[in-house]
Amino acid sequence: MFRSVLRWLRHVTAKLYYAKTPLSAALGPRGIFVFSIETENLILRDMRQEDEDTFVALSQDGKYQRFYSEEDCDPDKYKELAELFISQALEVPRAAYQLAIELKETGDLIGTICLRLEVDNQASMGCGLARQHQGRNLMQEAAIALAGFGFSELNVHRIYAETISRNHAAVILCEQLGMRKEALFKENRYFKGRWWDTVVLAMLRSEWSTSA
Repeated sequence: MFRSVLRWLRHVTAKLYYAKTPLSAALGPRGIFVFSIETENLILRDMRQEDEDTFVALSQDGKYQRFYSEEDCDPDKYKELAELFISQALEVPRAAYQLAIELKETGDLIGTICLRLEVDNQASMGCGLARQHQGRNLMQEAAIALAGFGFSELNVHRIYAETISRNHAAVILCEQLGMRKEALFKENRYFKGRWWDTVVLAMLRSEWSTSA
């Protein structure tokens, strides 16, 4: 265990670059290493306890809730998720990067993005951005950075995303990353009094290398 911790610390404290994006780790206020990726306009970092209220508020926006079930929109669930994300950042080896998206110019938390590692070098990606910051390519900037980290530093073979097919913004974002549609599941989710289709989009590391 101790050796694995040392290997992890050496990995994240080294200044790594992929697609001109710096990766770093710094000591937080409690002496805990905080993971972060810096882009031109953003800092993707581990979530903190003080992020909880903003994180819950983001989840209660009506536009955000359009493609989630009533149960998934419960604010208490997001409080539990905030605690989970904070605890997952301390796991060794780490299996989930549930990161806060911080806007450099203000220091505000404006969204979240995640990369969840699975078996056979697979990983799933998800994200959400505050309404007032949409339309500025900020989520694309965050997704490119995190996908690049997954492929380049975590040796991920395939990254996929699953979303409601009518969530056009999410589908477009995935396609902008270079993902292709792999599957369409007809009426496999039921909430808000109706059936919904879901779509799976994915990209291989070899395809990322070609497009990067």
